[in-house]
Amino acid sequence: MTISTFFIEETLNTSFSNHAENVEFDHISIDSRSLQNSATTLFFCLKGQNHDAHEFIASLIFKGVSYFIVEYIPAEFEDKAHFCVVQDSAKALQKMATAYKKAFSIETIGVTGSNGKTIVKEWLNFLLSPDYAIVRSPKSYNSQVGVPLSIFGINEKHNLGIFEAGISEKGEMDALATIIQPNIGVFTHLGTAHDEGFQNTEQKLIEKLKLFKNCKVVILEKNDFVEKHLNCSSFTWSFENKNADVVVLSKEKKEQKTHITLKYQNNSFSIWIPFTEESAVENSLTCIASMLYLGIIPEVIGSRISQLYAVEIRLQAKKGINNCLLIDDSFSSDYQSLKIALDFLDQQKLHQKKTIILSDIFQSGLDPKQLYTNVIKALQNSKIDRIIAIGETISAQLKDLPNVFCFPSTLVFLQQFNTQSFQNETILVKGARNFHFEEIIVLLEEKKHETKLEINLDALTANLNYYKSKLKPETKIMVMVKAFGYGSGGYEIAKHLEHLKVAYLGVAFADEGIELRKAGITLPIMVLNPENSSFNAIIAYNLEPEIYSLNGLKSFLELAKQKNLHQYPIHIKIDTGMHRLGFNTAEIEPLIQLIHQNNLVQVKSIFSHLAASDDVNEKAFTLKQIELFSDAYTIITSAIQYKPTRHILNTSGIFNYAEYQFEMVRLGIGIYGFGNSEEEYKQLENVSTLKSIISQIRSIDAGESISYNRKFIAPKKMNIATIPVGYADGIRRAWGNEKGYVLINQQKATIVGTICMDMLIVDVTNIDCQENDEVIVFGTQPSIVEMAKVIGTIPYEIITGISQRVPRVFYKN
Repeated sequence: MTISTFFIEETLNTSFSNHAENVEFDHISIDSRSLQNSATTLFFCLKGQNHDAHEFIASLIFKGVSYFIVEYIPAEFEDKAHFCVVQDSAKALQKMATAYKKAFSIETIGVTGSNGKTIVKEWLNFLLSPDYAIVRSPKSYNSQVGVPLSIFGINEKHNLGIFEAGISEKGEMDALATIIQPNIGVFTHLGTAHDEGFQNTEQKLIEKLKLFKNCKVVILEKNDFVEKHLNCSSFTWSFENKNADVVVLSKEKKEQKTHITLKYQNNSFSIWIPFTEESAVENSLTCIASMLYLGIIPEVIGSRISQLYAVEIRLQAKKGINNCLLIDDSFSSDYQSLKIALDFLDQQKLHQKKTIILSDIFQSGLDPKQLYTNVIKALQNSKIDRIIAIGETISAQLKDLPNVFCFPSTLVFLQQFNTQSFQNETILVKGARNFHFEEIIVLLEEKKHETKLEINLDALTANLNYYKSKLKPETKIMVMVKAFGYGSGGYEIAKHLEHLKVAYLGVAFADEGIELRKAGITLPIMVLNPENSSFNAIIAYNLEPEIYSLNGLKSFLELAKQKNLHQYPIHIKIDTGMHRLGFNTAEIEPLIQLIHQNNLVQVKSIFSHLAASDDVNEKAFTLKQIELFSDAYTIITSAIQYKPTRHILNTSGIFNYAEYQFEMVRLGIGIYGFGNSEEEYKQLENVSTLKSIISQIRSIDAGESISYNRKFIAPKKMNIATIPVGYADGIRRAWGNEKGYVLINQQKATIVGTICMDMLIVDVTNIDCQENDEVIVFGTQPSIVEMAKVIGTIPYEIITGISQRVPRVFYKN
C-alpha cells in the first residue's frame, strides 16, 4: 500500500492547497534536519512546548520538500508548496497511521511494561523471524510520534508486526492502542519508571493495560495484581506459581549461562539461556512463553534461545583508529533503522568524509530490487563518500555505484583489512547480527582500558527542553561547553547542540573554541575568558570575545584596526557584584567613548553574571544585580544607539528568575543533568554514566588488610573485587574507605580501603557476580550529587575532573 495525497485527503477529510494530481510518498518525516527529506517526503509540522516545525518550512522547501501537513500556512510560503491544514498535526499523524494499519490484516504483537520492552521486542523479532515476515518498531520508537512512524514501515509482504508502546502519563495509551491494534499482548514488567506521571502504581498499570483492550491474550509473568485488571485471557510463566501455563521447575547458573527446566502441558524440557542476569533471564522467559503460545516446539525454542544476544538499542559514537569517529550500530540491519542511523551519522560526524560499512538488509518485506533502490537513495541523500558492502545480495545490488567496495562476507573483509585505509573520517558500521560486525568494531575502535564514560544525548536534549519550557519561544539560548563540555566531551556535545539549533556556544578560552572550529562547528562561539595574547587566534577562527576591561578593549580595537576589520562581534561584560571579571560602574563612560561610532567592532551582546541565583535567601542581592545590569545597559545603548542582546541568567537563574530572561540566557551545568537545588535537580535526567568492569575477584580471611596504609582490616572472611578505575580517572580518594560504593548487578558494593591511582576495591561478599561483570561507578545510582555531598564538594568539580584518558561514548536510544 502506498501513501498518497488521495489517501491523506480521504483520511484527514481535508485537501492540499494548489493541488490536483495524486502524488505518492516514500518517506514520512517530522525532523527538518534529516538528510532523508526530499521531493518524495511528506512532512508533518509538529508543534510542541519547545519547538514549532512550521519555522523550518523554508529550509525544507529548499531541500525539495513540497507537501506539508500543517496547523497554519505561513503567509510567505502559501504559493511555494502544497499544504494540508489540520487542527493538530500530531493527531493527524496518529490518525493517518491508524488508517494505514487498518489496511493490513496481519497478526500484531503489542509490547509494553516498565522495563525490557525494546529488548523483548528485538528478541522476539530474532526468535520468530524464521517463521514470519516481521515488521517492528525501529530502536525504541514507542512514543506518541514514534509509534506512528513505526507503523508506516508495514508493507504487503509482512505477516507479523511487533510494536512497543511506552507512556509517561495518564491518557497516552488510548492513542497508541488505536494505532497499533494488537491482537496479542506482551507485558514485560511493572516497575517504578515514570511513577511521577501517575497517582499510584494501580493507575499506571491500568493505563498500560489499555494497549491490550482488544487482544485475545496477554503473555506475562504470572501476577494476580496485573491479571485482575486484564479484559482478556492470559498466558503466563512463573518461577513459583504452579498455576502458570509455563512453570520453571529449576534454575542453575553455569559459566555465564543459566540452565532452566520448564513444565508446559504436562511435559518438561530444558533450555540454556546465554545470560545470568536476572532481568535477562526474565525477558528470555517472556520470549519462551510467547513462542510456546504461538505453537513453536520446545526443541526449536531451545536452539533459538541459546543464540540470543545482548541487545544494544543505542546508537553509539566512539573514538576510532587514525583520528576517525566510529558510529556503532553493528547488531541490526533493516531499512527503517538505516535511515535513523544515517541521520545520527550526519549529526555526529567529526570529519566531512563519511564512510558506511553495511551488510545485507533483512526483513524489509520488499523485493531486493525495490529495497536496494530505496537504500541507494538513502545513501545518496546522506552524501556518503565511501560504501563498503558486505554480503552477496547487497554487493550484487550496489556493485555498479561509484566508491563502492564489495565483499562477500565479513571474513573476507577482515582478511583484507588495512588500518591505514581509514583516516580522518566518520564511519558508520551497520550490519545484521549474523554478519558479526562486532569484529569490525574491535579493529576500528581506538584501543582503551575498560572504563568508559557514557553520555546520553537523549537526556541532554530532554534537559535542554526542560529549561526551554521556562522560557519564551523567542528567547535564545547559549550553552556552555567549556571545560571539555563540563567533562562530557567538547566537540561531540557541541555537534549535538548545533543539531538542536541552540543560538550560541560558550567556551572559557580561545583554544577550546579553536578545537570546535577545527572539528567543523559553525555555530557562533563566545570566548568568556580571552587573554589579550589570544585575540589574533580568536579573529582567525571567527570566535567572539568577551570584553571585560578597558585594557582588553583597547588591545582588541588596535588589532582590529591593523586587520582592517569591520563590525567584528564582541560581547561586553558588566560586573554587577560577582567581582570576578567585567566593567564596573566607573568604567561605563570610558567604555562608551571607545565603542561609540566605532565601526571596527559591533557589540553583539551586553551581559553580566549572577553570583547567587541558586540561593533563594540571596534574592534581594540577585535582584539588585539585575537592576544594576539593566541600568548599565540603558546607559550604554542610549549612547551607541542600537540595542545588543541582553543576558544575565545562568542555569539556576533560568530556574529561579525566568522573568528576567531578556533576549538570551546562558545554560551551563543544568543541561548536563545537575541542578543547584533539590527541586531543580529532580526535573533533570542523568546524562553521564561512568562504567567499568570487575578485573579480579578474590577471597581474603578475617584480619587481612586491603589497599595502601592498611586503612581497612577485614572483620571476617570476605570476597572482594578489583575495579580498574581510580583517582587518576577522577574518582576522589575521599570516596573510598567505606564512604562510597559502586553498583554491581544492581546491588551496592562498598568501596573498602584506599582508592588507588588506577584501581579501587569493593566488597562483593553478598553479591552474585563474576569477573568481567559490568560496574556502575556513578550514574543514576550512585549519583554525582550523592558523591559530592559525601566528600564535601560540588557536582561541577567531580564531573569536570573525569580524566580525558577515560573514553567518552555518546549514544541515542
